[in-house]
Amino acid sequence: MPLSKTGSSPARQRSGMRWTIVGFSALGLTIAYLDRAALSVAMPYMSKEFHISPAVQGVMLSAFFWTYALFQIPSGWLLDRFGPRIIYPVAVGWWSIWTALTALAQGVGSVMVFRLGLGIGEAPVQPANIKVVSRWFPRKERAFASGLFDMGQQIGTALSIPVVTALALFGGWRMAFVVIGVAGLLWIVGWLAVYREPEEHPRVSAAELAHIRSDRGATDSAESVGANVPWRELLGNSQVWALMTGYVFRSLAGAFFLTWYPSYLLDDRGFSEKDFGMVGWIPALIAIGSTVLGGIVSDRMLASGISANLARKVPIVSGLALSACIGFAPFVESNLVLMVVLTVSSATHSFAGAAILSLPAEVAPSSASVGAVAGFQNFGSQVGNLLSPIAIGVFLASSDGSYVGPLIGAAACSLGSAAIYLFWVRVKPVMPHHDPPADLTEHPERTTS
Repeated sequence: MPLSKTGSSPARQRSGMRWTIVGFSALGLTIAYLDRAALSVAMPYMSKEFHISPAVQGVMLSAFFWTYALFQIPSGWLLDRFGPRIIYPVAVGWWSIWTALTALAQGVGSVMVFRLGLGIGEAPVQPANIKVVSRWFPRKERAFASGLFDMGQQIGTALSIPVVTALALFGGWRMAFVVIGVAGLLWIVGWLAVYREPEEHPRVSAAELAHIRSDRGATDSAESVGANVPWRELLGNSQVWALMTGYVFRSLAGAFFLTWYPSYLLDDRGFSEKDFGMVGWIPALIAIGSTVLGGIVSDRMLASGISANLARKVPIVSGLALSACIGFAPFVESNLVLMVVLTVSSATHSFAGAAILSLPAEVAPSSASVGAVAGFQNFGSQVGNLLSPIAIGVFLASSDGSYVGPLIGAAACSLGSAAIYLFWVRVKPVMPHHDPPADLTEHPERTTS
């Protein structure tokens, strides 16, 4: 076997295909959040055309989450059964079509139908990304990898403001839904060309495969892979309930930025459409770096010998506690200071995200059930996302449009979520995984990186 310039055989060179894979996951999530956030940005335009009251707007903004929440658990099962190579692109194709169809809306009823269709399609996206990370990354890199794909959430939300605003001003709000719907169809082509399981991927070297397997815990052991865990057993697992409940409260707080945030700045704080288009994306932009930073902090703590339980909880609890500063927003008179407060709240909320998204792989009974546990966790997330916009809409309708109650409520939910993760969630300790050395004669394609 020829040696490389460094003196080592190509088989021992570690390829980096896992970073390409997580990059595609991030892009998929970016498109998903661009699609789902488009309605909140377009809502001021749509409300004028269809004469929609605040209470009805709240219902419209929550409609997506009805089916999105309902299909979380089935999506996790489908991912465990058929894998992300098949389920992910099917989901993206479905939601892209329903996004584009929103351009045909003729009133509240048709918008809600299209949003319900969008929710079905997007249900597998987070469980798929979590499943991908659990398959492609060793435990010591999972929080960072989760932070990388979760950047798509902030990127998509941030892009939705200038993109949808620009398209709405240029060609009307209907054009925006067509353009971003097409983006998802283009993603499918790339995913099908790139994604395989690591053991089957021709561009994964033996060294990278050994690295991926290097520190998998008990849930990833050879004995547990393929072990089917019945749903009734998962429902009886206290840690599954802890993940769900913690995410309910986190999403009750964070859903404000996905739904009522544009209307708050435009209608309550007096931002012009031009000003909103220029600065409204800043909280989501800063949150992008914060998401990755949270993952780095968690993985660095784990690598330094700190217990997995503490390494995951520090960024989660500190981030959620600091995010409660959103409760000060209604009492701030300066819009400049307001944007600082909202940016800090959004960024620290995102700082907790990477470690949270790594938890299903940490607490799942087996690696074969990671998708299902992620589905249960994300179901909790969508319960919060569903309830929040409706509650805010009803509160606004009954309080002459005051945002004081909703923003203080978001702060309380952030603190409640921090308490749940601190006192209820328990992460399993790291248990080294000892696979036998890869036999390169069985995988000749792994002799090159």
